[in-house]
This record gives sequence, C-alpha cells and structure tokens, in this order.
Amino acid sequence: MSPFEIAFVIFIILINTVGVFIMGIDKHRAIKHKYRIPEKVLFFIAIIGGSIGIYLGMQIYNHKTKHKQFTLGIPFIILVQGILITVSQL
Repeated sequence: MSPFEIAFVIFIILINTVGVFIMGIDKHRAIKHKYRIPEKVLFFIAIIGGSIGIYLGMQIYNHKTKHKQFTLGIPFIILVQGILITVSQL
C-alpha cells in the first residue's frame, strides 16, 4: 500500500468511528432535551466517508430510524460511495 492509501484507510476508520459516536451523542442529547447536533452535520460526516459509521450508529442507538431522510439517504450515500470506489479501481 502506498502512503496515500494508508492515510485514506486511517481516515475512513476515524471518520466512521466519529460517525458512530456522534449518533450516540445526539441520541443522548435528544433524551435529555439538550441542544442537538444539526442533521446537516450528520450528513456531512456521512458524505465525507463516515456513512457506514452513521448507519451503524442509527442501528446501535435506534436513532433517526423513523426519518425517511436518514433511512433512505444514508444507505443511498453508502451505495454511491461504493460505486465511486468500484469505478476508481477500474
């Protein structure tokens, strides 16, 4: 693996870890009726590579699972990212 590929893998692992944790934090804040993390931030994390982490956080914390925007949007982002990775390997 090249240094770029190693850095990319590390970034993907980190951003997905952040995705899981941020969903947990937002769920906790929702329960406590505190200031929430804006949905655009959650989608931004998904778009820059944390989509699997956001999706796992949705499932682990049962958070945003009734919002079509998330139940359809996050899997769509995962699909698009998978296609982009596949195409880039050709």
